Amino acid sequence: MTERLYPTDSATVPVAVETPRHSSVSGLLDYTSEQPLAPGTLVRVPLGRRDVPGLVWEAALDGGTAPVALRPVTLALSALPPLGADWRALVEFAAAYYQRGVGELALSVLPPELRKLDDTQLARRLKRLADHPAAATADAPADPPLPTLSDEQAATLAMLATPEGRAKPVLLHGVTGSGKTEVYLRAAADALARGQQALVLVPEINLTPQLEARFAERFPGRVLVSLHSALTPAQRLRHWLQAHLGLADLVLGTRLAVFASMPRLGLIVVDEEHDPSFKQQEGARYSARDLAVWRGHRAGVPVLLGSATPSLESWQRVQEGRYRRLAMTQRIGGGAMPRVRLVDMNLLPRGTQERVLAPQLLAAIEKRIDAGEQSLLLLNRRGYAPVLHCGACAWKSGCPHCSAWRVFHKLDRTLKCHHCGFSERVPRACPDCGNLDIAPIGRGTEKLQEQLAALLPNARVARLDADTTRAAGSLQQQLADVHAGEVDVLVGTQMLAKGHDFRRVTLVAAVNADGALFSSDFRAPERLFALLMQAAGRAGRDAEQAARSEMWVQTWHPTHPLYAALRQHDYESFAATQLGERKAAGLPPFASLALLRAEARTAEAATAFLHDAAALIDAPQAGVTIYPPVPPFVARLADVERMQMLLESPSRVALQRTLASWLPQLNTLRAAHKGLLRWAVDIDPLAI
Repeated sequence: MTERLYPTDSATVPVAVETPRHSSVSGLLDYTSEQPLAPGTLVRVPLGRRDVPGLVWEAALDGGTAPVALRPVTLALSALPPLGADWRALVEFAAAYYQRGVGELALSVLPPELRKLDDTQLARRLKRLADHPAAATADAPADPPLPTLSDEQAATLAMLATPEGRAKPVLLHGVTGSGKTEVYLRAAADALARGQQALVLVPEINLTPQLEARFAERFPGRVLVSLHSALTPAQRLRHWLQAHLGLADLVLGTRLAVFASMPRLGLIVVDEEHDPSFKQQEGARYSARDLAVWRGHRAGVPVLLGSATPSLESWQRVQEGRYRRLAMTQRIGGGAMPRVRLVDMNLLPRGTQERVLAPQLLAAIEKRIDAGEQSLLLLNRRGYAPVLHCGACAWKSGCPHCSAWRVFHKLDRTLKCHHCGFSERVPRACPDCGNLDIAPIGRGTEKLQEQLAALLPNARVARLDADTTRAAGSLQQQLADVHAGEVDVLVGTQMLAKGHDFRRVTLVAAVNADGALFSSDFRAPERLFALLMQAAGRAGRDAEQAARSEMWVQTWHPTHPLYAALRQHDYESFAATQLGERKAAGLPPFASLALLRAEARTAEAATAFLHDAAALIDAPQAGVTIYPPVPPFVARLADVERMQMLLESPSRVALQRTLASWLPQLNTLRAAHKGLLRWAVDIDPLAI
């Protein structure tokens, strides 16, 4: 489609600038320009006493500002092709749905380096890209041999190639090890053969390198770029430009990549679509998965959502006929799913219940070591111990700035708050009573690694968590050691459970899985089941070893229904039970939620703001339910008190209508609450 140029002779140009939607300066601002500027052109414009970045937009969005003496555009980045209509539509939809300003969202998802460049500097960078395009894989064969497809993979790809398979989003429900990645690769190959680009989203940065390697091996001669927060600003700009200019054929990235500008977009893949990491937790709190579905629908391109444990929202959309489900129930090579074994901790002899591992689990690990096989131990708590404790006066290592404990890290002898980052050396004695006998309570991955090294003196025990992967390249090196067989037992957090293909692993154990069974968060069972199913999927990925692969779970509640479904690898029955409970309780996906958060120096100030905000809504008339303000799980964070208020409605339209009319009033209300620091709204919150 040809973009309309705003004419010359100092015509009025509507510009979206980076201002919050409900601030006093919001919407589009009008400027004058003596050169033709197409919608999507990046500009710099005066705002008050400073120049700010902006984007030329369609005037129809909100009509622009009232007639006044207009100021001219300071600078236009005319060397850069304008951002396309589909990209602007995506931003406009996301801004409206998540209650953000168009300019605020649009400029936040563009590379920050763009703000620092003028037109000459940008033109120079574009010329370098054109003169030195990204090199293809150097020594790879032109046509790498393709693996033989399983019957289920072939049937899935055949369906994707039909108009019916492309008419609606496809939920690829495949068990772990069923070859979903190969389906992604073949679907991407089809898109590239049509001269189009493919966008592949993964939930976390640590999954990007291995998937990038798979795609690079499969597509030598094609330009592949990644987009995620671990890139340097210069790398992110270069990769973004390659995608925007159509030079990149494949874009792999985390949730931010859903906003990549891709003029030839022909396929969107969302791997591990159930993962909560696809939901942004600050700023514009968008769901990359949901936006990927919307973007694919708008652009008319297929969307492939892959998971062994789909989100209940996606599963319900399958039941409603809005998504098409394609099932892959068999592992590649015909390997069996791991046998799930529950260890009833209630049956351990008295006095041994605090031991590291149950005797039978320890024996099973030793058997794996003797056979030259590997074991994974999952404990979703990093550090040595979650708290230090004084037995004399009951002092505990609380954070002075948060309503949370500081975690004991033995390696560097520090107490660290994992919420605000406050850290200090471990005291020699109790700060309250001087008792020298202060001891750790509980267990984290660091302590588990130490205990296993003592129990298995001849084993090579390694640890993989956020603490051991901080240094550049450390994650890749540790994963390489595991793949090379240089590790016998690998201890780690949920990082271990996602997407890794460890061929020598035949045993996976969840050391302490019960914590989420009785959580107040209604999504906790769904997350726990997904985590355990994904973790189990790391075992027996080599078909020859699959028959003896096992998943062990140490639990105090072995008769819990969640574990019954886990033993059968029965996602469908688990999902049916959970959806039934949620429907009865009026919870998502059968209702829509919004969470208004308030932060202040005192809890009373935050609560007062939320109470007054609730009074502005006629809830019965609006068709919404407003719940009283409550503190979140961590009520005080970095010396700031936090409160939240939940809005619920069976109608998404009714909730959006209420928010659109209500939120603009909150800025006026804020002026009457001097103790309030900030407020924010979260649409479709994942944690309440």
